Amino acid sequence: MRSARIIRNTLETQVTVSLNLDGSGLSKLDTGVPFFDHMLDQVARHGLIDLDIQCAGDLHIDAHHTVEDVGITLGQALAEAVGDKKGLRRYGHALIPLDESLTRVVVDLSGRPGLYYEVPYARARIGDFDVDLLQEFFQGFVNHARLTLHIDNLKGRNAHHQAETVFKAWGRALREAVEIDLRSAEQMPSTKGTL
Repeated sequence: MRSARIIRNTLETQVTVSLNLDGSGLSKLDTGVPFFDHMLDQVARHGLIDLDIQCAGDLHIDAHHTVEDVGITLGQALAEAVGDKKGLRRYGHALIPLDESLTRVVVDLSGRPGLYYEVPYARARIGDFDVDLLQEFFQGFVNHARLTLHIDNLKGRNAHHQAETVFKAWGRALREAVEIDLRSAEQMPSTKGTL
């Protein structure tokens, strides 16, 4: 099974992430930020990735360090779980609606970190959650997973719907990218011979 467990301890957060790429979408999430847990659950469910994420962070300040450090740790776990990437599809994409909102996510397990994030949220907060933190989360994830990620919200008037389509589409795109391609199970998905 392609899985990983990463622990990250700093003066601001203590994060543990366990994931199984060949899971069934089970999740156990406790970051101390309920909306963020709800978003991470979308990734597990729609990506069929088992996720166990526990974080104790300095929420008395705000959720910034918690959200960013979970992204960093999740990125490290994904990088470990995919290993040398031999036989993977490498690319994944999804176009996901939720009522009026429509989001496109494209992933390339390229070995090169790149985030291209265009999500014009309808409002700055969802409940007490600052939507700016989502870009920080994805930047931390991309930097440590070493992949290219394009996230474009094409339509949306409800910020909750916009965020939820982002995470559902990301889960679906990851599911496709990390899938084993049976036609090239022993090949590296790159003309370079490495990723």
